[in-house]
Amino acid sequence: MCGRIRKFAAAIGPEAGCQQRVIMYETLQGVVLGTIKYSDKHNIVHIYTDRHGRMAFAVPLGSTRSARLRSALLMPLSVVEFEARLMPGRELATMRDLRSLQPLASLHASPEKSAVAMFMGEVLAHAIQEQEQNAPLFRFIKHSVLTLEGLTRGVANFHICFLYQLGGHLGIQPDIDTYRPGAWFDMTGGVFTMHPAGVPHLMRPDEAAVIRLIARMNYTNLHLFRFNRGQRNQVLDTILTYFRLHNSTLGTLRSPEVLKQLFV
Repeated sequence: MCGRIRKFAAAIGPEAGCQQRVIMYETLQGVVLGTIKYSDKHNIVHIYTDRHGRMAFAVPLGSTRSARLRSALLMPLSVVEFEARLMPGRELATMRDLRSLQPLASLHASPEKSAVAMFMGEVLAHAIQEQEQNAPLFRFIKHSVLTLEGLTRGVANFHICFLYQLGGHLGIQPDIDTYRPGAWFDMTGGVFTMHPAGVPHLMRPDEAAVIRLIARMNYTNLHLFRFNRGQRNQVLDTILTYFRLHNSTLGTLRSPEVLKQLFV
């Protein structure tokens, strides 16, 4: 930690002995979740960081070369490193020395990958609210972004695989061990059951079998799963419905409609 955190004490009052405010600069890595307009002079950028989970940063606007470069570096899902100015009691932090850790040329140039990236960023921005360190989740998000950047086949299934695996990191992934042929899927309990009576949110056995199929999907075998547009869209709607039952912050998303029209 030595060398990564620097503390500066700034006296607030003119007299010696006045209370002091401690300002800390800490080097962080992060994945950009999204940007919203805050004022005529600032945007708020939400970043999922390696050390503090989700954080919000006030970023100045401008038309200078440095402002344009900063805006380009803070596009959704950009993987960045920077020094964060942390002040206790303040919800908004500021940053300096922003730099890219991995150029995402393919992700930004491909309409298909850009649409998937938009979906990933929107889901993460809604579903993750915790402001605490979660190293496995950060590694998963970063790995997913870099995998999508280098992917050459199976892009049409990437968002489905990402969403399902994200559920595991959020503690809501279905219990596949409970699956039996002909079982119904209890969406509330996240388990398969042969006795559906009285269960409020159910998937029929033919639909439940798709959940088991998706559980076998990973980033290396995406191209092996063949869905037509209707099947893929149904799978996406099913997983999103399941997510909303277990994560009230997910809400209404706009990006899924783009994906539904894009992939055949």
